[in-house]
Amino acid sequence: MTQLASPARLGAALAHLAETIDARAAEGDAGKSWTAKLLAKGPDACAAKVAEEGGELADAVRSESDARVASEAADVLYHVFVALRSRGVSLDDVAASLEARQGTSGIDEKAARDKA
Repeated sequence: MTQLASPARLGAALAHLAETIDARAAEGDAGKSWTAKLLAKGPDACAAKVAEEGGELADAVRSESDARVASEAADVLYHVFVALRSRGVSLDDVAASLEARQGTSGIDEKAARDKA
């Protein structure tokens, strides 16, 4: 089984993606940019795209090629970034949330959330 390791490459790609989304948002031309078009529709439309793409990723994980899984995962990441931008939630906010969970079992973290 392939490992998930290669964070530097993914980090560079995600940094480029974030910069591109910020640039398209600043340009605001919904006629030329899918990102600007989604952002103009607001958080509800962005959330719907995250849900749609998440379902497509789940379907791909179940029964499609590894290349298709990677492509659908890329779509999910893009739409999550756009949704975050639509809500004004920064990647630093997401990083802080991930950092707060480091060293904690997923089972323990979920149990703590369920009590809150």
